[in-house]
Amino acid sequence: MKRINEHRPSILLVDNSGEFRKLLRYSLSLDNYNILEAEDGKQAIEIAQRERPDLILMDLRIPVLNGIAATRLIRADPRVRHIPIVICTGLDPYLFREASLSVGATDFISKPIQDADLRALLSRYLLSSKVRPLHRQKHIST
Repeated sequence: MKRINEHRPSILLVDNSGEFRKLLRYSLSLDNYNILEAEDGKQAIEIAQRERPDLILMDLRIPVLNGIAATRLIRADPRVRHIPIVICTGLDPYLFREASLSVGATDFISKPIQDADLRALLSRYLLSSKVRPLHRQKHIST
């Protein structure tokens, strides 16, 4: 017998800070998301191509390929170009929001991330009849 909530949306976290990924992994796994991780832009592209996540949360300051370059390459690949990419960074949004969107990012959120803002963003891009995440109130800081 097939379970109704068999599919768990997957999120690829791309950040060179292991502590930040650990914090988000814990928070999002409680909401029934499947979490994938990459610490640099090259890994992000490889994992996106192999795993086809439902959403990518990408920092800009990551090694090997920065978030702008990785986003541009993901958007150039027809197999994964449809995946929403949300830039999640502590860099100045006034300087980097437009640059991120111009290379194909779907959205932009600044660190530190407020849990309610993250949940609203995830709902916008992932909410479906397959899985409805449980919503909790807390603050995620970096």
